[in-house]
Amino acid sequence: MSSLEKENITQEEQEERKKLGRQQNLLLLKIGVMLFIAFSGCIMVYFRMRRREGLADGFSKLLQAAQPIIIGLALAYILNPVMKFLEKPLLVFFGKRCKKKDQAAKLARAFAITGSIIFLLVILTLLIWAVAPALVTSVASLIDTMPGSVSKFIATIQNGRFGKLEVTGRISEFLTSLTDELEKWITALIPQAQTYIVQFTSGVISVVRGLLNFVIGIIVAVYVLMIKERLIGQMKKMVYAVCKPTAGNIVLETMHKADEIFGGFIIGKIVDSAIIGVICYIGCSILRIPDALLVSVIIGVTNIIPAFGPFIGAVPAVFLVIIQSPWHALYLVIFIIVLQQVDGNIIGPKILGSSTGLTSFWVMFAILIGGGMFGFLGMLLGVPVFAMIYYIIRRLVNHSIKKKAMPMETDAYVRVSAVDAKTRSFQYFEEEEEKTGSQKEEPKAKK
Repeated sequence: MSSLEKENITQEEQEERKKLGRQQNLLLLKIGVMLFIAFSGCIMVYFRMRRREGLADGFSKLLQAAQPIIIGLALAYILNPVMKFLEKPLLVFFGKRCKKKDQAAKLARAFAITGSIIFLLVILTLLIWAVAPALVTSVASLIDTMPGSVSKFIATIQNGRFGKLEVTGRISEFLTSLTDELEKWITALIPQAQTYIVQFTSGVISVVRGLLNFVIGIIVAVYVLMIKERLIGQMKKMVYAVCKPTAGNIVLETMHKADEIFGGFIIGKIVDSAIIGVICYIGCSILRIPDALLVSVIIGVTNIIPAFGPFIGAVPAVFLVIIQSPWHALYLVIFIIVLQQVDGNIIGPKILGSSTGLTSFWVMFAILIGGGMFGFLGMLLGVPVFAMIYYIIRRLVNHSIKKKAMPMETDAYVRVSAVDAKTRSFQYFEEEEEKTGSQKEEPKAKK
C-alpha cells in the first residue's frame, strides 16, 4: 500500500471521527437541554405548589393588562368577514382611479376597516337604544303595578273559594312575617351602607375601565386588521422554524380547520341570533306582548348560546311579561317553543350547516362542561373548542387505524367483538352466537 493511500485512509478516518464527535456533541447537547427543561419544569411545579396565590395574582394581573389586546383580537376576528365583504368592491373602485395597485389596496383596506368599525358601533348603539329605555320602563311599571297586583291577588283569595278554607289568615300571617323580615333587613342594611357604597364605587370604576379597554380594543383591532397578512406570515414562519416541514404542514392544516370551525360557528351564530331576534319582535308585536322590543333583544342575545340559549332567555322574558299580563306570558312561552323548533330544524342548519361536526350529545356535553368551568363564555365557546379537540382526536385515531390497515368508518366497528391479530379481520357478535348455538346442538346430535 502506497503512502498516498495511507494518507487518504487516515484523512477519511479523521473526518469520520470528527463526524462522530459532532454527533456525540449534538446528542449530549440535546440530552443537556432536555435535562435542563425537565429540571426547570420541576422547579416551576415546586414553586407553583408553594406559591399558588402569588402566581394566581400574577396571572390575573397579566390577564387584566392584556384585556385590551384580547378584546382587540376578538373584535378583529369578528369584523374580518365584514371587512373582506367591503374590501372587494372598494378594491375595484380604487383600482380604476389609482395608478398604483399598492395605493389602491391600502385605500380599500382603510375604508373597509372604517366601514366595519362604523357597522359595529351602529349595532351596539341600536342594542343600547333598544334595551335601555325598555328596561327602565319595565322596571318602573313593575314598581307601579306590584302593589296593585298583590292586593288584587289577596282580594281574589278572600272573595273566592280559598277564603272558606282559612287560607286567607295564613297568607296574611306570611305577609306580616315577610314585612317584619324586610324591616329587619333594612335596619341591618343601614350600618353597612358604607361597605355597599365602596362596592358600588368599585363597580362603577370597573365599568369605566371596561369601557376604556373596549375603546383601546377597537384601536388594537384596527391595527390588527391593517397588518393581518403580515401577522399570519410571521406565525407561519415561526411554525416552520420550530417544526419540520411535515409537522409544520399538519400544524397549519389544524390552524386552518380551527379558523373554519370558530369562524363558521361564531359568525353563523351571530347571524342566526339576529334573525331570531327580528322574527321574535315581529311575532311579539302581532301577539301584542308587552315590552316586545326588550323581550326580542333578550331572546336574540341568549340565542347565541347553543341548545340552551332560548330557554335561558325565556326565563327573564316571561318574568317581565307575566307581571303585566299572565295570558300574554303564556302566549310568549308557546311562541318561544315554536320559534326554538323553527330555529333548530330550519334556520340554524341552513346558516351553520355542519361547521362543528358534532352530534347533539357532544354539543350538550360541551355546553355543560364549558358552562360549569367558565360560565357564560364557556357556554358560548365550549362547542367550537370541543369541536376542535374532537377533530384532533379523530385525526389521530384515523391515522393510527390507517397504519394498521383497518377500516376507518365508525359504522364498521359497531358489532365488532374482536379483531384477528394476523389477518386483521373482524369477528362479530352474531358469529359468536352462531358458534355457541352450534356447539350446544352438537352434543344433542351425538346423543
